[in-house]
Amino acid sequence: MEKIKMTTPLVEMDGDEMTRILWQMIKDELLLPFIDLKTEYYDLGLEHRNETDDQVTVDSANATLKYGVAVKCATITPNAARVEEYKLKEMWKSPNGTIRAILDGTVFRAPIQVKGIEPCVKNWKKPITLARHAYGDVYKSVEMKVPGKGKAELVFTDENGNESREVIHVFDGPGVIQGMHNTNRSIESFARCCFTYAVDTKQSIWFATKDTISKKYDHTFKDIFQEVYDKEYKDKFEKLGIEYFYTLIDDAVARVMKSPGGFIWACKNYDGDVMSDMVSSACGSLAMMTSVLVSPTGVYEYEAAHGTVQRHYYKHLKGEETSTNSVATIFAWTGALRKRGELDDIPELMKFADKLEKCTLAVIESGRMTKDLALITSLEDVTVLNSKDFILEIRKEMEK
Repeated sequence: MEKIKMTTPLVEMDGDEMTRILWQMIKDELLLPFIDLKTEYYDLGLEHRNETDDQVTVDSANATLKYGVAVKCATITPNAARVEEYKLKEMWKSPNGTIRAILDGTVFRAPIQVKGIEPCVKNWKKPITLARHAYGDVYKSVEMKVPGKGKAELVFTDENGNESREVIHVFDGPGVIQGMHNTNRSIESFARCCFTYAVDTKQSIWFATKDTISKKYDHTFKDIFQEVYDKEYKDKFEKLGIEYFYTLIDDAVARVMKSPGGFIWACKNYDGDVMSDMVSSACGSLAMMTSVLVSPTGVYEYEAAHGTVQRHYYKHLKGEETSTNSVATIFAWTGALRKRGELDDIPELMKFADKLEKCTLAVIESGRMTKDLALITSLEDVTVLNSKDFILEIRKEMEK
Protein backbone atom coordinates (compact mmCIF):
# COMPACT_ATOMS: atom_id res chain seq x y z
CA MET A 1 0.00 0.00 0.00
CA GLU A 2 1.32 3.41 -0.96
CA LYS A 3 1.84 5.70 2.02
CA ILE A 4 -0.14 8.93 2.35
CA LYS A 5 2.02 11.93 1.44
CA MET A 6 2.25 15.11 3.53
CA THR A 7 3.28 18.50 2.15
CA THR A 8 3.78 20.59 5.33
CA PRO A 9 5.33 19.20 8.51
CA LEU A 10 3.61 18.94 11.86
CA VAL A 11 5.49 20.35 14.82
CA GLU A 12 6.18 17.25 16.96
CA MET A 13 6.86 17.82 20.67
CA ASP A 14 8.15 14.68 22.39
CA GLY A 15 7.66 14.27 26.14
CA ASP A 16 8.43 12.27 29.25
CA GLU A 17 8.14 8.94 31.03
CA MET A 18 5.47 6.40 30.06
CA THR A 19 3.79 8.67 27.55
CA ARG A 20 7.13 9.01 25.74
CA ILE A 21 7.25 5.19 25.44
CA LEU A 22 3.67 5.12 24.10
CA TRP A 23 4.49 8.00 21.73
CA GLN A 24 7.13 5.93 19.95
CA MET A 25 4.89 2.83 19.87
CA ILE A 26 2.08 4.84 18.27
CA LYS A 27 4.42 6.23 15.61
CA ASP A 28 5.98 2.83 14.86
CA GLU A 29 2.76 0.80 14.74
CA LEU A 30 -0.06 3.17 13.80
CA LEU A 31 1.44 6.04 11.79
CA LEU A 32 4.68 5.23 9.97
CA PRO A 33 3.32 2.10 8.21
CA PHE A 34 0.57 4.20 6.62
CA ILE A 35 1.87 7.79 6.34
CA ASP A 36 5.01 9.34 4.91
CA LEU A 37 5.15 11.32 8.16
CA LYS A 38 6.69 14.80 7.99
CA THR A 39 7.40 16.46 11.34
CA GLU A 40 9.68 19.15 12.72
CA TYR A 41 10.84 17.40 15.90
CA TYR A 42 11.44 19.01 19.30
CA ASP A 43 12.46 16.99 22.33
CA LEU A 44 10.59 18.42 25.32
CA GLY A 45 11.77 15.61 27.60
CA LEU A 46 12.95 17.08 30.89
CA GLU A 47 16.61 16.18 30.36
CA HIS A 48 16.76 18.01 27.03
CA ARG A 49 14.80 20.98 28.35
CA ASN A 50 17.40 21.20 31.11
CA GLU A 51 20.30 20.97 28.62
CA THR A 52 18.86 23.83 26.54
CA ASP A 53 17.81 25.99 29.53
CA ASP A 54 14.25 25.35 28.30
CA GLN A 55 14.92 27.18 25.02
CA VAL A 56 13.62 24.09 23.19
CA THR A 57 10.14 24.77 24.56
CA VAL A 58 10.19 28.34 23.26
CA ASP A 59 11.50 27.13 19.90
CA SER A 60 8.74 24.51 19.60
CA ALA A 61 6.06 27.13 20.31
CA ASN A 62 7.50 29.52 17.70
CA ALA A 63 7.61 26.66 15.19
CA THR A 64 3.93 26.02 15.93
CA LEU A 65 3.16 29.64 15.05
CA LYS A 66 5.09 29.13 11.81
CA TYR A 67 3.49 25.85 10.68
CA GLY A 68 0.04 26.23 12.28
CA VAL A 69 -0.35 22.72 13.74
CA ALA A 70 1.51 20.84 16.49
CA VAL A 71 1.13 17.58 18.37
CA LYS A 72 2.53 17.31 21.90
CA CYS A 73 3.34 14.41 24.22
CA ALA A 74 2.72 14.80 27.96
CA THR A 75 5.60 16.52 29.78
CA ILE A 76 6.84 16.91 33.35
CA THR A 77 6.37 20.18 35.22
CA PRO A 78 9.10 19.77 37.84
CA ASN A 79 8.65 20.16 41.57
CA ALA A 80 11.41 19.99 44.23
CA ALA A 81 11.53 16.18 44.03
CA ARG A 82 11.95 16.29 40.25
CA VAL A 83 14.76 18.85 40.52
CA GLU A 84 16.65 16.37 42.67
CA GLU A 85 15.70 13.30 40.59
CA TYR A 86 16.79 14.83 37.28
CA LYS A 87 19.60 17.04 38.69
CA LEU A 88 18.02 20.11 37.12
CA LYS A 89 19.71 23.50 36.90
CA GLU A 90 16.49 25.07 38.17
CA MET A 91 12.79 24.32 38.61
CA TRP A 92 11.72 24.89 35.00
CA LYS A 93 8.25 26.27 34.32
CA SER A 94 5.35 24.26 32.92
CA PRO A 95 5.98 23.65 29.19
CA ASN A 96 2.22 23.92 28.60
CA GLY A 97 2.18 27.32 30.29
CA THR A 98 5.10 28.56 28.20
CA ILE A 99 3.54 27.36 24.94
CA ARG A 100 0.12 28.73 25.91
CA ALA A 101 1.61 32.17 26.61
CA ILE A 102 3.47 32.32 23.27
CA LEU A 103 0.41 31.15 21.31
CA ASP A 104 -1.92 33.35 23.43
CA GLY A 105 -4.18 30.30 23.38
CA THR A 106 -7.14 28.70 25.11
CA VAL A 107 -7.33 25.00 26.01
CA PHE A 108 -10.35 22.98 24.85
CA ARG A 109 -10.92 19.59 26.48
CA ALA A 110 -13.55 17.02 25.55
CA PRO A 111 -14.25 13.41 26.57
CA ILE A 112 -13.81 10.59 24.04
CA GLN A 113 -17.09 8.72 24.34
CA VAL A 114 -17.22 5.02 23.49
CA LYS A 115 -19.81 2.26 23.91
CA GLY A 116 -19.26 0.40 27.14
CA ILE A 117 -17.85 3.42 28.99
CA GLU A 118 -21.04 5.38 29.64
CA PRO A 119 -21.00 8.82 31.31
CA CYS A 120 -22.31 8.93 34.87
CA VAL A 121 -24.75 11.61 33.67
CA LYS A 122 -27.17 9.55 31.59
CA ASN A 123 -28.37 12.55 29.53
CA TRP A 124 -24.94 13.18 28.01
CA LYS A 125 -25.18 11.64 24.55
CA LYS A 126 -22.51 13.85 22.94
CA PRO A 127 -19.21 15.15 24.37
CA ILE A 128 -19.15 18.47 26.23
CA THR A 129 -16.07 20.51 25.35
CA LEU A 130 -14.64 22.64 28.17
CA ALA A 131 -12.91 25.90 27.21
CA ARG A 132 -10.91 27.32 30.12
CA HIS A 133 -9.47 30.81 30.25
CA ALA A 134 -5.89 30.23 31.32
CA TYR A 135 -4.82 33.63 32.60
CA GLY A 136 -5.25 35.58 35.81
CA ASP A 137 -7.95 35.37 38.50
CA VAL A 138 -6.98 33.35 41.59
CA TYR A 139 -4.02 31.79 39.76
CA LYS A 140 -2.21 35.13 39.71
CA SER A 141 -3.73 36.50 42.89
CA VAL A 142 -1.92 38.34 45.70
CA GLU A 143 -2.90 37.33 49.23
CA MET A 144 -2.37 38.81 52.66
CA LYS A 145 -3.21 37.76 56.21
CA VAL A 146 -4.77 40.53 58.28
CA PRO A 147 -3.36 40.46 61.84
CA GLY A 148 -6.09 42.51 63.51
CA LYS A 149 -8.25 45.64 63.38
CA GLY A 150 -7.78 47.99 60.43
CA LYS A 151 -8.96 49.07 56.99
CA ALA A 152 -8.18 47.25 53.75
CA GLU A 153 -8.27 49.22 50.48
CA LEU A 154 -7.94 48.47 46.78
CA VAL A 155 -5.57 51.06 45.28
CA PHE A 156 -4.76 51.69 41.60
CA THR A 157 -2.04 54.19 40.68
CA ASP A 158 -2.05 55.25 37.02
CA GLU A 159 1.08 56.05 34.99
CA ASN A 160 0.84 59.73 36.05
CA GLY A 161 0.74 58.87 39.75
CA ASN A 162 -3.00 59.48 40.23
CA GLU A 163 -4.66 57.12 42.71
CA SER A 164 -8.11 55.50 42.74
CA ARG A 165 -9.28 53.80 45.93
CA GLU A 166 -12.04 51.45 47.02
CA VAL A 167 -12.51 50.23 50.58
CA ILE A 168 -12.48 46.42 50.66
CA HIS A 169 -13.40 45.95 54.31
CA VAL A 170 -12.99 47.51 57.74
CA PHE A 171 -11.70 44.67 59.92
CA ASP A 172 -12.58 44.42 63.61
CA GLY A 173 -10.25 41.43 64.01
CA PRO A 174 -7.95 39.07 62.06
CA GLY A 175 -8.85 37.94 58.54
CA VAL A 176 -7.51 37.46 55.02
CA ILE A 177 -7.44 39.52 51.79
CA GLN A 178 -7.04 38.39 48.18
CA GLY A 179 -6.45 40.62 45.16
CA MET A 180 -7.17 39.31 41.63
CA HIS A 181 -6.72 40.81 38.19
CA ASN A 182 -7.26 40.18 34.50
CA THR A 183 -6.68 42.21 31.33
CA ASN A 184 -9.04 43.20 28.54
CA ARG A 185 -6.50 41.93 26.01
CA SER A 186 -6.42 38.46 27.56
CA ILE A 187 -10.21 38.29 27.79
CA GLU A 188 -10.54 39.36 24.13
CA SER A 189 -8.09 36.62 23.09
CA PHE A 190 -10.06 34.09 25.13
CA ALA A 191 -13.29 35.15 23.43
CA ARG A 192 -11.78 34.95 19.93
CA CYS A 193 -10.29 31.51 20.65
CA CYS A 194 -13.68 30.25 21.83
CA PHE A 195 -15.62 31.65 18.88
CA THR A 196 -12.97 30.50 16.38
CA TYR A 197 -13.08 26.95 17.73
CA ALA A 198 -16.90 26.97 17.77
CA VAL A 199 -16.98 27.94 14.09
CA ASP A 200 -14.28 25.38 13.25
CA THR A 201 -16.09 22.52 15.01
CA LYS A 202 -19.61 23.80 14.18
CA GLN A 203 -20.71 23.69 17.82
CA SER A 204 -22.79 26.14 19.82
CA ILE A 205 -21.05 27.80 22.73
CA TRP A 206 -22.12 28.61 26.27
CA PHE A 207 -20.30 31.20 28.38
CA ALA A 208 -20.97 31.64 32.07
CA THR A 209 -19.75 33.98 34.84
CA LYS A 210 -21.30 35.44 38.01
CA ASP A 211 -21.90 38.99 36.79
CA THR A 212 -24.89 39.53 39.09
CA ILE A 213 -22.50 39.49 42.07
CA SER A 214 -19.25 40.60 40.42
CA LYS A 215 -20.71 43.64 38.65
CA LYS A 216 -17.38 44.96 37.35
CA TYR A 217 -14.94 42.03 37.20
CA ASP A 218 -17.18 39.27 35.81
CA HIS A 219 -19.37 41.75 33.97
CA THR A 220 -16.31 42.85 32.00
CA PHE A 221 -15.93 39.27 30.75
CA LYS A 222 -19.60 39.20 29.73
CA ASP A 223 -19.37 42.58 27.92
CA ILE A 224 -16.19 41.73 26.02
CA PHE A 225 -17.55 38.34 24.88
CA GLN A 226 -20.71 39.98 23.58
CA GLU A 227 -18.80 42.75 21.83
CA VAL A 228 -16.40 40.32 20.09
CA TYR A 229 -19.29 38.06 19.10
CA ASP A 230 -21.42 40.88 17.67
CA LYS A 231 -18.58 42.49 15.71
CA GLU A 232 -16.70 39.45 14.41
CA TYR A 233 -18.65 36.21 14.66
CA LYS A 234 -22.41 36.72 14.70
CA ASP A 235 -22.85 36.33 10.92
CA LYS A 236 -20.65 33.21 10.87
CA PHE A 237 -22.65 31.61 13.68
CA GLU A 238 -25.98 32.36 12.02
CA LYS A 239 -24.81 30.88 8.69
CA LEU A 240 -23.74 27.68 10.46
CA GLY A 241 -26.94 27.48 12.52
CA ILE A 242 -25.08 27.52 15.84
CA GLU A 243 -25.66 29.88 18.76
CA TYR A 244 -23.78 31.84 21.41
CA PHE A 245 -25.52 31.56 24.77
CA TYR A 246 -24.66 33.47 27.97
CA THR A 247 -25.89 32.56 31.44
CA LEU A 248 -24.81 32.63 35.09
CA ILE A 249 -22.34 29.93 36.14
CA ASP A 250 -24.76 28.34 38.64
CA ASP A 251 -27.49 28.28 36.00
CA ALA A 252 -25.03 26.71 33.53
CA VAL A 253 -24.20 23.92 36.00
CA ALA A 254 -27.90 23.15 36.47
CA ARG A 255 -28.55 23.21 32.71
CA VAL A 256 -25.54 21.11 31.78
CA MET A 257 -26.68 18.19 33.95
CA LYS A 258 -29.92 17.97 31.93
CA SER A 259 -28.34 18.68 28.55
CA PRO A 260 -27.60 16.05 25.87
CA GLY A 261 -24.16 17.67 25.37
CA GLY A 262 -22.56 18.44 22.03
CA PHE A 263 -21.57 22.05 22.77
CA ILE A 264 -18.60 24.12 24.02
CA TRP A 265 -18.78 25.38 27.60
CA ALA A 266 -16.50 28.42 28.08
CA CYS A 267 -15.47 29.16 31.65
CA LYS A 268 -13.29 31.60 33.53
CA ASN A 269 -10.03 30.20 34.90
CA TYR A 270 -11.15 28.66 38.20
CA ASP A 271 -14.58 27.57 36.92
CA GLY A 272 -12.88 25.85 33.99
CA ASP A 273 -10.43 24.08 36.30
CA VAL A 274 -13.27 22.61 38.37
CA MET A 275 -15.77 21.90 35.60
CA SER A 276 -13.28 20.16 33.30
CA ASP A 277 -12.43 17.75 36.12
CA MET A 278 -16.13 17.19 36.74
CA VAL A 279 -16.81 16.38 33.07
CA SER A 280 -13.74 14.14 32.71
CA SER A 281 -14.53 12.24 35.91
CA ALA A 282 -18.16 11.76 34.87
CA CYS A 283 -16.98 10.35 31.53
CA GLY A 284 -14.60 7.81 33.01
CA SER A 285 -10.95 8.80 32.75
CA LEU A 286 -8.50 11.58 31.87
CA ALA A 287 -6.96 9.01 29.51
CA MET A 288 -10.18 9.40 27.49
CA MET A 289 -9.99 13.20 27.19
CA THR A 290 -8.73 15.17 24.20
CA SER A 291 -7.01 18.50 24.69
CA VAL A 292 -6.28 21.15 22.06
CA LEU A 293 -4.72 24.57 22.49
CA VAL A 294 -6.15 27.10 20.02
CA SER A 295 -4.77 30.58 19.36
CA PRO A 296 -6.97 33.55 18.39
CA THR A 297 -5.48 33.34 14.87
CA GLY A 298 -6.35 29.64 14.45
CA VAL A 299 -3.06 27.92 15.36
CA TYR A 300 -3.66 24.46 16.88
CA GLU A 301 -1.62 22.33 19.30
CA TYR A 302 -3.04 18.88 20.15
CA GLU A 303 -2.14 16.77 23.19
CA ALA A 304 -3.58 14.35 25.73
CA ALA A 305 -5.31 15.80 28.79
CA HIS A 306 -3.39 13.60 31.26
CA GLY A 307 0.16 13.54 32.62
CA THR A 308 3.21 11.38 32.00
CA VAL A 309 1.94 8.28 33.93
CA GLN A 310 4.98 8.23 36.23
CA ARG A 311 3.99 5.13 38.20
CA HIS A 312 3.72 2.98 35.06
CA TYR A 313 7.05 4.32 33.80
CA TYR A 314 8.85 3.13 36.91
CA LYS A 315 7.27 -0.31 36.43
CA HIS A 316 8.35 -0.25 32.79
CA LEU A 317 11.96 0.53 33.80
CA LYS A 318 11.93 -2.52 36.08
CA GLY A 319 10.82 -4.67 33.16
CA GLU A 320 7.34 -5.13 34.61
CA GLU A 321 4.27 -5.23 32.38
CA THR A 322 2.04 -2.16 32.24
CA SER A 323 -1.47 -1.61 30.94
CA THR A 324 -1.38 2.08 30.08
CA ASN A 325 -4.24 3.70 28.17
CA SER A 326 -2.91 5.39 25.00
CA VAL A 327 -6.26 6.55 23.56
CA ALA A 328 -5.89 10.28 24.35
CA THR A 329 -2.37 10.31 22.91
CA ILE A 330 -3.58 8.54 19.74
CA PHE A 331 -6.36 11.12 19.43
CA ALA A 332 -3.78 13.92 19.81
CA TRP A 333 -2.06 12.57 16.70
CA THR A 334 -5.32 12.10 14.79
CA GLY A 335 -6.47 15.63 15.66
CA ALA A 336 -3.21 17.12 14.42
CA LEU A 337 -3.14 14.99 11.26
CA ARG A 338 -6.76 15.85 10.43
CA LYS A 339 -6.10 19.57 10.88
CA ARG A 340 -2.93 19.33 8.77
CA GLY A 341 -4.91 17.54 6.08
CA GLU A 342 -7.63 20.18 6.22
CA LEU A 343 -5.19 23.09 5.93
CA ASP A 344 -3.16 21.43 3.15
CA ASP A 345 -6.19 20.01 1.29
CA ILE A 346 -5.13 16.37 1.71
CA PRO A 347 -8.43 14.45 2.11
CA GLU A 348 -6.57 11.12 2.41
CA LEU A 349 -4.86 12.37 5.56
CA MET A 350 -8.18 13.46 7.06
CA LYS A 351 -9.76 10.09 6.21
CA PHE A 352 -6.81 8.29 7.79
CA ALA A 353 -7.29 10.24 11.04
CA ASP A 354 -11.00 9.34 11.05
CA LYS A 355 -10.25 5.65 10.42
CA LEU A 356 -7.60 5.46 13.15
CA GLU A 357 -10.06 6.92 15.67
CA LYS A 358 -12.81 4.50 14.57
CA CYS A 359 -10.44 1.52 14.80
CA THR A 360 -9.28 2.59 18.28
CA LEU A 361 -12.86 2.78 19.54
CA ALA A 362 -13.79 -0.45 17.75
CA VAL A 363 -11.10 -2.33 19.69
CA ILE A 364 -12.54 -1.07 22.99
CA GLU A 365 -16.14 -1.77 21.95
CA SER A 366 -15.14 -5.35 21.08
CA GLY A 367 -14.06 -5.86 24.70
CA ARG A 368 -10.30 -5.45 24.21
CA MET A 369 -9.01 -2.65 26.45
CA THR A 370 -6.48 -1.47 29.02
CA LYS A 371 -6.94 -2.12 32.73
CA ASP A 372 -8.26 1.35 33.62
CA LEU A 373 -11.21 0.91 31.23
CA ALA A 374 -11.81 -2.72 32.22
CA LEU A 375 -12.48 -1.51 35.77
CA ILE A 376 -15.32 0.82 34.70
CA THR A 377 -16.79 -0.77 31.57
CA SER A 378 -20.35 -2.06 31.33
CA LEU A 379 -19.20 -4.69 28.80
CA GLU A 380 -18.86 -8.28 29.99
CA ASP A 381 -16.07 -10.81 29.41
CA VAL A 382 -13.49 -8.18 28.51
CA THR A 383 -9.85 -8.88 27.67
CA VAL A 384 -7.32 -6.75 29.54
CA LEU A 385 -4.38 -5.88 27.30
CA ASN A 386 -0.95 -4.55 28.17
CA SER A 387 0.26 -1.22 26.80
CA LYS A 388 1.84 -2.54 23.60
CA ASP A 389 -0.76 -5.23 22.85
CA PHE A 390 -3.55 -2.64 22.94
CA ILE A 391 -1.76 -0.62 20.26
CA LEU A 392 -1.07 -3.81 18.26
CA GLU A 393 -4.78 -4.67 18.33
CA ILE A 394 -5.52 -1.26 16.84
CA ARG A 395 -2.88 -1.97 14.17
CA LYS A 396 -4.68 -5.21 13.29
CA GLU A 397 -7.97 -3.33 13.06
CA MET A 398 -6.33 -0.77 10.75
CA GLU A 399 -4.91 -3.47 8.49
CA LYS A 400 -8.38 -4.96 8.01
